[in-house]
Amino acid sequence: MKPGKVNTIYILSVLIIILSVIVSSTGLFYTTGGKAYDFVNQYGDTVKIYGDGLYSHDSYFKAPILRGTDFTMLFFAVPALAIALILDIRKKSIKAKMFLTSVISVFTYYSASLSFGVTYNLLHLVYIALFSVSLFALITAIASMDLKKVADSIDTPLPYKGIYTFLAFTGATLTAAWLPDIISSLVSGRSLGLIEIYTTEITYVLDMGIIGPAAFICLFKLVKRNGFGYVLLSILLTLCITIGVMIPLQTVFQSIAGIETPMPVLITKVGSFVVLSFFAVYFNIKLYVKMKVN
Repeated sequence: MKPGKVNTIYILSVLIIILSVIVSSTGLFYTTGGKAYDFVNQYGDTVKIYGDGLYSHDSYFKAPILRGTDFTMLFFAVPALAIALILDIRKKSIKAKMFLTSVISVFTYYSASLSFGVTYNLLHLVYIALFSVSLFALITAIASMDLKKVADSIDTPLPYKGIYTFLAFTGATLTAAWLPDIISSLVSGRSLGLIEIYTTEITYVLDMGIIGPAAFICLFKLVKRNGFGYVLLSILLTLCITIGVMIPLQTVFQSIAGIETPMPVLITKVGSFVVLSFFAVYFNIKLYVKMKVN
């Protein structure tokens, strides 16, 4: 990694931390004292609006999810990024660089979700700034890595069969989790069941359009022992671990708000992501243990 690029990544990482603390803490703790109210959306359906805090104009169903996400980012992802940054500054190893890159990807996902999926609020410009900084930090971090050295750093075999299965299952699960909602809406001639006041569901776009395909691309790259495959694997595993922490917390925040999650949803959607995150932790440990420190 060239000196100039290192400095750029460090500066961008610090900016990500600052902007994320502002965004997540405001979403979590800011209150206006407002009350929930009903609103008729563009499809003629009555939607309950949250009415309080940063997400006062978001739906009563979506706002607790956003607050659960903010909690995860503030108390899990931000400390992880700070640790990854310190490790990379001190060690300057491929292992440290890969860890920093993978954690930055979490903030790219988070900021994209906010920028495109949240009702307009007072932090809109901060969302844009966080998304821009995170995206270019991720691009810079990946571009600055020597992919041949990454591939050569794996000095002992990984549990490839398990990883291939995990990647294939993850790619398929992300489609299976959300596709039925879209198909049923198309068959019924109505919009998505939980579209509420929104124009689209950003999670469907990111998971089915980016993360799912990335899992299969990663699989094919790993078969060829391509260095980019290992970088992409680290990114996907870190994202999966974070989502495995995030979804139960989102469910807790919904429960506190009085929203009950049906048992089938807990099993098929919440449960499946939690199980995937446990496998992601296992494979991530294996990946970093097998890497030479260089």
